[in-house]
Amino acid sequence: MSHVLQFDLASIEPEIDSPAPDRLISGSPEFRTWNFEEAPGGLYAGIWESTPGKWRIAYDEWEYFHVLSGHSVVTEDGGEPVHLKAGDSMVLRPGFAGTWEVVETTRKDYVIRL
Repeated sequence: MSHVLQFDLASIEPEIDSPAPDRLISGSPEFRTWNFEEAPGGLYAGIWESTPGKWRIAYDEWEYFHVLSGHSVVTEDGGEPVHLKAGDSMVLRPGFAGTWEVVETTRKDYVIRL
């Protein structure tokens, strides 16, 4: 087994999903997730993409991500909107609650720890 893992989108089929109906605020966003790593202890890494729309999010996990393309706005409840575009990175900590709005189809790579 190699100790190196490259993110090759052609190597796996993405999981297709969307926000739960009770979280959806606007639009009809569709998610595509290429989950390349599922390590013991609840660590995940991969690439996620969404079409435009807006929904509520609530995090029990820790997530680091880096935006590869597109434009999204993440707003914590009671906080200011944060516009994210290609090259931007963010950490969302457990307990985060707010909204995610995809203005322009957004793709990010991510690492999640449960």
